[in-house]
Amino acid sequence: MKQEHIVIIGNGISGVTLARHIRKQSDKRITLISSESEHFFSRTALMYVYMGHMKWNHLKPYEDKFWKKNRLELKQAHVEHVDVKQKQLKLDSGEEFSYDKLVIACGSKPNKFGWPGQDSKGVIGLVSKQDLEQLEHYAPNNKACKRAVIIGGGLIGVELAEMLSTRNIPVTFLVREEHFWSNVIPDEEARLLERHIKEHGIDLRLDVNLDEILSDDNGKVKAVRIQETGEVINCDLVGLTAGVSPNTDFLKSSTIELNRGVLVNRMLETSEPDVYAIGDCAEQREPIGNRPPIEAVWYTGRMMGETLAQTLCGNPMTYKPGHWFNSAKFFDIEYQTYGWVFHIPKDGHSDFYWEAEDGKKCIHIHFEEDSKIFKGINTFGIRLRHEVFDHWLTQEATVDEVIKNLKLANFDPEFFEQHENEILDAYKKQEVNV
Repeated sequence: MKQEHIVIIGNGISGVTLARHIRKQSDKRITLISSESEHFFSRTALMYVYMGHMKWNHLKPYEDKFWKKNRLELKQAHVEHVDVKQKQLKLDSGEEFSYDKLVIACGSKPNKFGWPGQDSKGVIGLVSKQDLEQLEHYAPNNKACKRAVIIGGGLIGVELAEMLSTRNIPVTFLVREEHFWSNVIPDEEARLLERHIKEHGIDLRLDVNLDEILSDDNGKVKAVRIQETGEVINCDLVGLTAGVSPNTDFLKSSTIELNRGVLVNRMLETSEPDVYAIGDCAEQREPIGNRPPIEAVWYTGRMMGETLAQTLCGNPMTYKPGHWFNSAKFFDIEYQTYGWVFHIPKDGHSDFYWEAEDGKKCIHIHFEEDSKIFKGINTFGIRLRHEVFDHWLTQEATVDEVIKNLKLANFDPEFFEQHENEILDAYKKQEVNV
């Protein structure tokens, strides 16, 4: 009997999780194709290499011999075309590579919105290994890079600002929204983050748009122009961090149905038989609850890999990611979210917001107005336990239960000042005022 050959395009968290879990359950032939790096690495730790906390080899979770030992074939190549009828991939080398089942796990690329000069030398994203190499080349120190400009307010932009600040490179941060990350979090948290970013010496400009990126005679970035005022800011590096989009250009010549990403159903199947998509490049035809149809999040990519492995090994399984959660770091303030806290007030829902006197810690709880059922929480500067909030969301606990039992969710009370009583008092006062 012919050995089934599963080919995975992409060796990020989604593709590698899939490969590992298929191997645990079967002897199928597995090939991972990537043009980015020879081996899988922890993408979320890229910043720590530039900051000097880690070396590149530290980003590889598995020893190089792991792949051969587990019979996982690695192919460093770029896929240029997918022929679903012949079940073949055309590689940049001209080679045609066959598959029995194909999984697209090619991740994301930085957004570009057609700005003049956006392809100049020294204009980078912060998504890939190549981006890190470009950053090291154009901004090795504050002599080679006298100023950097970052376009777009979000998680990647803050990471890049922190990275550059560790090498004492001045940073101007251009955000088109009125408040920082206001398309995700409510204004109270956004203002907290704005203060914190400025305290770290970042020149944060809100409610401004990039007009164009100016370059010198060699095509190297030299400045940016702001649309509203015409101000020109001299710089040696521009970071494009205005979000990411699925890296699917190579699929446009195929018959696989695309929208913003590769369209999939709950089984992670595409429009073509024996072709699947997972991770940042996959787009759910029908969004799951309040989740966006494209989830560019590390843990959902891992979940998709685990789920699809079951299906490909004969145990059909639908993708069920459970309650939304996420975490990040804004310089030295940690952020966590569980469930849903909407950045725009929602009819029939109420909010409770508390902020510490130091302006560096806050919680924002969202709940149904009539039933008082807890719907979600954002925290900044206070670490809370995932499993406790997952339980409360599943059990549809009331906001009163959550507030009174916050102590149960405190992740590390030995390091953080206790605020539970202060929060409870503030909540009681809000209830009285209502």
